Amino acid sequence: MFVGAVFFPLLGASIAGLFGRWIGDKAAQAASVICMVLAAICGLTAFWQVAFGHAPQTLEILTFIDVGGFEVSWALRYDTLSAVMVGMVTLISTLIHVYSIGYMSHDPSRPRFFAYLSLFTFMMLMLVTADNLVQLFFGWEGVGLASYLLIGFWYEKESACNAAMKAFIVNRVGDLFFMLGLALTFWTFGSIEFSTIFADVQQHRDATFAGLPAYEVICVLLFLGACGKSAQLGLHTWLPDAMEGPTPVSALIHAATMVTAGVFLVARMSPVFEYAPTALAIVTVVGASTALFAATIGCVQNDIKRVIAYSTCSQLGYMFFALGVGAYQGAIFHLFTHAFFKALLFLGAGSVIHAMSDEQDIRRMGGIWKKIPFTYVVFWIGSLALAGVPFFAGYYSKDFMIEAAFAGHGWTARYAWFCGMAAAFLTAFYSWRLIILTFHGEPRADHHTMAHVHESPWVMLGPLLVLAVGAIGAGAVFAPYFIGHDWQQFWNGAIVNAPHNHIMHDAHEVPSWVPLAPTVVGLSGIALAYIMYMFAPSIPGKLASTFRGIYLFLLNKWYFDELYDAIFVRPARALARVLWQKVDAGVIDGVPNGVASLAVEAAHGAARIQTGRVASYAFTMIAGLVVFVSLLVFGAAR
Repeated sequence: MFVGAVFFPLLGASIAGLFGRWIGDKAAQAASVICMVLAAICGLTAFWQVAFGHAPQTLEILTFIDVGGFEVSWALRYDTLSAVMVGMVTLISTLIHVYSIGYMSHDPSRPRFFAYLSLFTFMMLMLVTADNLVQLFFGWEGVGLASYLLIGFWYEKESACNAAMKAFIVNRVGDLFFMLGLALTFWTFGSIEFSTIFADVQQHRDATFAGLPAYEVICVLLFLGACGKSAQLGLHTWLPDAMEGPTPVSALIHAATMVTAGVFLVARMSPVFEYAPTALAIVTVVGASTALFAATIGCVQNDIKRVIAYSTCSQLGYMFFALGVGAYQGAIFHLFTHAFFKALLFLGAGSVIHAMSDEQDIRRMGGIWKKIPFTYVVFWIGSLALAGVPFFAGYYSKDFMIEAAFAGHGWTARYAWFCGMAAAFLTAFYSWRLIILTFHGEPRADHHTMAHVHESPWVMLGPLLVLAVGAIGAGAVFAPYFIGHDWQQFWNGAIVNAPHNHIMHDAHEVPSWVPLAPTVVGLSGIALAYIMYMFAPSIPGKLASTFRGIYLFLLNKWYFDELYDAIFVRPARALARVLWQKVDAGVIDGVPNGVASLAVEAAHGAARIQTGRVASYAFTMIAGLVVFVSLLVFGAAR
C-alpha cells in the first residue's frame, strides 16, 4: 500500500511514455489513469491508517548513496505530515488525470502528456515521502524537470518554450540555496537523515557558521530554496507564465504539486525552524508581502488563468506567514483545503476555455452562465472557498492563519495580520470581478464563438463535482484534527512546536472580533466587485484613466519582469555576445586557426620552390655554395 501510492504513477508514466506508440493513444491514457486510481486508493488508505490509526512507519527501499562514510537510504517516511500530502496529491492528481481525458481528447500527443503528468505526480510523492534531505532534493529537482516538460508541452509555441525555460531557470536560483542549506545541515548535524537531525536539535543549538548561528543560516537558505518552488516575492516571476501549459497542468502545479513543495519543506523542518527566530521573521515578512503583492496584481489581470495563478501566489503567501509565526499546522491545513478549491477553479477555468473555443481573455466573455450552468455553479463554490466565506473550506483554514498572525508576537506578526486582512479583501474582490466578467453581462465574444458555447462532457464535469464537495466540506470535516485542541494527537510528532511556542493555544484565545474580521472584509470585497462591475460598469474604466500610473503598475505586475530584464537578462546577453565574438571566435577559434593558416601559407611558399626543373636546382645549389664559401672566407679574414 505505502509503496504502491508512490510507484503506481511511475508505472503509469513508464507505460504511457515508453509504449504509447505501440499500444495507442487510448490505451496509453487508460494505463496512466488506472495507475493513478490505484495510487489514490493506496494513498487515501495510507492517510487513514497513519493519521487516524496513529501508525507512522518508514519503509527502506534500497541504499541510495554509499560513498566512504556517507550513506543515504532511499526510504519512504510515512508520518502524519507525509500521509496528508500523499493522500491529497494522489486524489487531486487522479481527478486531474480523469479531467484530462476530455480536455486533451483532440491533442495528437496524449501519451506524452499523460506520461509527463504521471511523472510529475511521482516526483512530488517522492519528495513528500523522503526520509532525508538528499532524497527530498531528488524529488525537488524531479518536479522542476517535470514542470519544464509540461509547461513547454506545446513546444511549437515560442511563448510556451520561453515560459518553460523561465520556470526552470528561476527555480535553479532557489535550488542553489537549497543545496547550500543541505550542505550546511550535514556540516552541522553530521547527517541529512530527518530522524537524526530532529533528535539532535537541542544538542547543536549553539553551533555557529562564519560567526552566525548555524540554525539561522540553515533555515534562511532552505527558505530561499522554498521561495523558488513556491513562487514567493522575488522568485515568483515564473508562476504566471506557467499558464502556457495545458490547463490540467496549471491545476496540478498550483493545487497539489510543485508550488506546495516549499511549504512542505519548511513544515518538515519545523523542529529546526523553531530555534531560528530571525529566519522565521524573514519567512513571515516575505510571506505576508507576497500575499498582498499578488492580490493587488490579480485585481487587474484579464487572462482567466492568470487571475487564478496570482491567487495561488497570494495564498502561498498566507501559508508562509503562518509558518513564520509558528502555526505550521494551520499552513498545512490551508495547503490541504486550498488544493480542492484551487484545482476546482483551474479546472473550472478550463471548462470555460473549452466552452469558449480556447478564448482566455475575460474581456471577450460575458453572458454565458445560462449556457454552462454546471461550470458556473462550481466556479461559485471555488470562489466562495477561496474568499473564506462561511462555511466553505477556505473559511476554516484561512481564518485560522489570520488569527494565528494576530496572536503572534512582534511587529512581523502584526504586519502579517495587516497584509492578510488586506489580501482577504482583495481576494474576494478579484474573485467576483472574475465571475462577473466571465459569466455575466452582455456577451462580448463574436457571434461565432457564442453560437458554439456548450457545457463540457461528463468526463470533465465529474472531477469538478468531486472537487466541489471537497471545497465545501474539507474544512469543516478536518479542522478539528488539523488545528483543533487535540492537534498534537493527530500530528503525532510530525510537526513540532517548541516549548516556547504557544501560538496554537493563543490562536484559539483571540478577541471575539478577530475571527469575524476576515469574513467582514471578504464580503465587503464581494460587494465592491458587484458595485463596480455589475451595477456601475463604467467605474473601472474611469478609475483606470484617473489613476493610469497605478493601473499600469499593477497591470505590468509591478514591472518585475522589466526590472529583471534590465538587471540580469540584458547584461547576461551582452556578456555572452562579447564572449562569443571576442573570446570564442577571436581567441579560442582564432589562435588555432591562425597557426593553421601560417602552416598553410608556409606550405604554399615551399611548393612554389619545387619547380621540377634541373637547371633551377643546379643554380640554387651553386648560389648556396657561393654564399657558404663567401662566409667561410670572410670568417678566415677576420
